Amino acid sequence: MLSPLLSKKIIQDVKKFIQEDIIIVGTDGMIMASSDESRIGAFHEGALLCAKERQTMILYKQDEQRLKGVKNGLNLPIFFSDRVIGVIGITGDPDTIQPYGELLRKMTELLVQESYFSEQLQWRTRGLESFVHDWLQSGLLTPDLQERAAVFQVDLKQDKQFILIESTFSYQSVTDLIRLWDDERSLDFFVHRRHNLVLLVHSVLNETAALPYKLDRLLAQTGGRIGVSRIISPEQASAGYAQAERALQAADPGAIVFEESLCLSLCLHDIHPETKVEFMKRLLGGAAGQDELILTMHTFFKHNMSLKQTAAALNIHINTLHYRLKKWQELTGQDVRKTEDAVSTYLALRFLDEHTKNESNSPLFSHHSL
Repeated sequence: MLSPLLSKKIIQDVKKFIQEDIIIVGTDGMIMASSDESRIGAFHEGALLCAKERQTMILYKQDEQRLKGVKNGLNLPIFFSDRVIGVIGITGDPDTIQPYGELLRKMTELLVQESYFSEQLQWRTRGLESFVHDWLQSGLLTPDLQERAAVFQVDLKQDKQFILIESTFSYQSVTDLIRLWDDERSLDFFVHRRHNLVLLVHSVLNETAALPYKLDRLLAQTGGRIGVSRIISPEQASAGYAQAERALQAADPGAIVFEESLCLSLCLHDIHPETKVEFMKRLLGGAAGQDELILTMHTFFKHNMSLKQTAAALNIHINTLHYRLKKWQELTGQDVRKTEDAVSTYLALRFLDEHTKNESNSPLFSHHSL
């Protein structure tokens, strides 16, 4: 409970407010931390008596000869859950330091409580992450999994939706996300999946109409993009997570995508990554390094192949756009006025965008997101 590391932190925090030397002593009478580091590890008989008697001890000059390791000052027991876990000692004239001795003891106890609850939160967070990992890997709700779910108050009888949130997260902690989510039922929970990815496990009751609104509000605070699975049973956790991943991959920055709304993206997701890379190399290889042309084609498809809107978006004359489309045809062999070539070019650019998101350190070509 009261570790040397925590004791040292308490000393550092308390020393901001007083000039006197301070010690933190264990219930065995051994000094764990001190503003005078030469005293660390020494035995303090006064603190041992203080811990045993559970009350403040005033130490005068004459006590330095009678009790081992003491200096004149105050020894105050540190309580946690009505149990003495240590002693804080303040060196100095007792009459001078006694007025704020109790205040420092209370401050120390608050720091201990803060550390304890922080450790408990970290334990719960790590335990919940481990549980979710095993849940997603398992095809069965084993007795062990159900017992662990009960520990973390996860209802494995209620249908779920898996929601993946990808963001830089100005709100770093899970606690802040819970506050933003504002789940009055206390059934939903968040877990980190990787540096910029958080999973929200949503328990589905009768309020599904409210979910898009709540996600919009959450996205406005966190930024990034969100992918949402279909409603699934707890036994289908792995499939639900895969659905959320597909939806997330299809989501543009600032967007929320529900897996059930996917059409083309659903088909593209099942194409092997190596096939996608080979396809875009064949289609776009001739345009490697042609940043301006690739940007032009992205803009062309973004504006539904409207020449007028594309030229306006690029701030170029429409004749310049015609020239670039002709140049594209010369380099790639794709005439985007033809349906098959337009579809092939669009898919190649989609695969390029996807590849660069996944392999940001080694893009095949320069590009801009669709």
